[in-house]
This record gives sequence, C-alpha cells and structure tokens, in this order.
Amino acid sequence: MSAELDFAHHLADLADAISMQHFRRDPKVRIKADNTPVTEADEAIEQLLRDEIKAAFPDHGILGEEQEETSGSSGAKWIIDPIDGTKNYSAGIPIWATLIAFERGGVVECGIASAAALRERYAAARGEGATRNAEPIHVSDTDDLSKARVGFTSIHGFERSPYADAFRKLLGGAASDRGIGDFYGHMLVAAGSLDLMVEPSLKPWDLGPLLVIVEEAGGRLTDFTGEATIYGGGALTTNGRLHASALALFGGKAAKRPG
Repeated sequence: MSAELDFAHHLADLADAISMQHFRRDPKVRIKADNTPVTEADEAIEQLLRDEIKAAFPDHGILGEEQEETSGSSGAKWIIDPIDGTKNYSAGIPIWATLIAFERGGVVECGIASAAALRERYAAARGEGATRNAEPIHVSDTDDLSKARVGFTSIHGFERSPYADAFRKLLGGAASDRGIGDFYGHMLVAAGSLDLMVEPSLKPWDLGPLLVIVEEAGGRLTDFTGEATIYGGGALTTNGRLHASALALFGGKAAKRPG
C-alpha cells in the first residue's frame, strides 16, 4: 500500500466520525446555487480533510465539491467528495460515502470510497488490487449484455440527457436492472454483484476513487466516448467483458486497455 493510500484511510476515518455523528439526526440541509443539497456534515468533513491535507502535504492541490479548487506546486492533487449521495444521507438512506482520491500527473493513483453507514470501505492503489473491508474484490465474468445486471442512478436523469434512447435499449436488453445510486453501483460492479453501472452526468469528485478501484478489480470505467477519465461528465462502468458492446449503444468506441 502506498503512503498516500494510508493517508487516505486516515482521512476516511476522520470523515466517518463526522458523518455518522450527524446521520439520521436531522442534519441541517440547504440547497446550493446549482440546486443540489448540502448538509453541515458535508461542509465540516471537507474543511477538516482540507486542513489535514494542507498540514501533511502543503504542496498538493485540492479539488472538492464544497469549496474552490486550490492548486499545488507538486503536480499532485487530492480529490474529495465529503458525502457522495447527500440526498440519501439527508433522508436517512444509508447508501452514501466519503470519496477520497489521490491524483498525480493526471493519473488517479489510489483512492477510497468509505460507506460508513453500510460498514463498507472500498480501496485501491495502482498495482495493489482492490478491496472491500481489506478483502480482495473482483468483477464478474458475465460476457453477454442479455445476461447482465445493470445499475443506474436515475431514470429521470437519463430522460433529460442525450443518452435517453441508448439507456432504454440497455435496460430493455438486460437480464435485470436496479436503481442503485451514486458511488455504490460502481462499487458493486467492482465487487461482482452488478455487471454494469451507468450515469449520464457527474463531476470529477463523484468519480475520483472509483476509477482506480474499478480498474484494480479488473473492470473498466470510461466516459461515453470510451476514455478512462473522471473528467468526462458521465460514466459507464463494466466488468470489462461487456464494455465494448455497452459503449457502442452510447455511440462510443472502447479504447484498447493499456498494457
């Protein structure tokens, strides 16, 4: 495990303590200018993690959901979503997580998705494999979309996107589908419980650690053009075997896996 991943675990421990302190205890919610919710826990977690990162790595940049991005001088950057799934969090639904990723030279090297209410922590570092609660995880071996278990966040979100027709075709041809929101569907693909997860509109902090966790579990996470990136605005996550056929529905072309 890298020193950065060890530090990410430390940050996740701090975040979990705050998030669980407020969960299901009527957290104060306000609506931001972009019409998304934020709670006092979101803001407290991000501030604490930023303080910890600045103290430990003063030359690293920080990109988070709740504050302006700060640049660093080292080419390294931490990417934080204090609570991914704030709507669930504020409603008392336990499917939410703190997402922490470490990026250097444009490559996400390690990351954590800590789902405190579920008592699940997903983690990965390049070349080290992916884990859930320190146990190795791996994607499924399903190789036919007609047999696939598909996850998605919101039907309405897709209906308002340019990918509505592709989304309908995907679900119509799959064996089963589940509305499993935010980070969790991608982690279920990494763990082999789902074969495919798709979301049309995402920010980098929504995907920060998910890319490296999915890839280290043997899967693929790309935008709808086929690029493996957290900056593409959407995400298609698969077990790898299904990626080309699923991506073709959305008009993209799967790039050859590196190496």
